Amino acid sequence: MSGSAVDEEKRAAGYAAVDRFVHRGMRCIGLGTGSTAFWAIDRLGARVAEGWELVAVATSVETERLCEERGIRTVGLLEGPPIEVAIDGADEVAPDFALTKGGGGALFREKAVALAAKKFVVVVGENKLVRRLGKFPLPVEVVPFSARYVERELRLMCPSVELRMRAGAPFVTDNGNYILDCAFGEIPAPGELDHGLRAIHGVVATGLFVNLAAHVLVGSPSGVSELERASSKTNLPL
Repeated sequence: MSGSAVDEEKRAAGYAAVDRFVHRGMRCIGLGTGSTAFWAIDRLGARVAEGWELVAVATSVETERLCEERGIRTVGLLEGPPIEVAIDGADEVAPDFALTKGGGGALFREKAVALAAKKFVVVVGENKLVRRLGKFPLPVEVVPFSARYVERELRLMCPSVELRMRAGAPFVTDNGNYILDCAFGEIPAPGELDHGLRAIHGVVATGLFVNLAAHVLVGSPSGVSELERASSKTNLPL
């Protein structure tokens, strides 16, 4: 599939999320980070330009910038009205709506907003759908002081752990932390793995989002569809 076709799928899914789940009179929306969430921000900006009065909680400095460009006022987490719906993308979506996120490095704030929102809507292209999580390396956000210790502990569990780099230096999140990308392979029980990883001293958050997504919209060449969630007996609740 060409890059332009993939971009069109992302645009369609992002626009559909706003059209279906954001209504006039809503006061606060959570907005994610990444190439699919970009289109939800773009669509919401058009609604604000039409006179809709609402504020947004952004999951990254980049999303704050995009909101400012489109006239969307932002507030901090729980500094404004309750978040009625949060819209974000994902790197992987399993049939039970377990997600891998964090390819853009905003996983901690993305999870904070998803947890705070009354409803969490995920928008993806169909290339993000997987039978089981694990094709995409799992991002783990860590405190820099503890990064070497966390890496040592992770290597007891995972065959490949890489410190994320940018321009020859460690990638630094908006929270001032590092990210370790972990190639676990297939993850049969994401909830259990997330629980175990967060027990390691120095781990701030993982890119495993379990039992958070209420809806998943998928853009494809035939249009936008909403997935039906499969049940899961293996994932532990957050």
